[in-house]
Amino acid sequence: MSTLTKPNHIGRQISRIRELRDMKQEALAQALGISQQTISAIENSETIEEERLSEVAKALGVTVEAIKNFSEEGMINYFNTFNDSGNNNFGDYNACTFNPLDKLMETVDKNEKLYERLLKAEQDKSEYLEKLLAGK
Repeated sequence: MSTLTKPNHIGRQISRIRELRDMKQEALAQALGISQQTISAIENSETIEEERLSEVAKALGVTVEAIKNFSEEGMINYFNTFNDSGNNNFGDYNACTFNPLDKLMETVDKNEKLYERLLKAEQDKSEYLEKLLAGK
């Protein structure tokens, strides 16, 4: 069985994780305080020192073990589990439990009532002032 990448090519695994995180080499280089060329060299290396690997993992927001054990197959299987069963409740957490238009109309009604009360109060105040001035 032939594969395009060696199973434990740490540099390629770093590269794929970086790409999955939607991060450019320049951004990773800046986070590590090194040049983009150094990142390119790291991603072309089969091995990397543990200290550097730890720094890269931290900058990518993953664990060292995640980099060491990363596999494309594992990622494909992970993402496929979201659609495997019809009773998965993944999207239910974002379900709206009310009609947003109803809520909007309730707010409009409240604002109209508030405006009417404000107008009534201003009218009452004007009438009171007129009576007060007429009484002088």
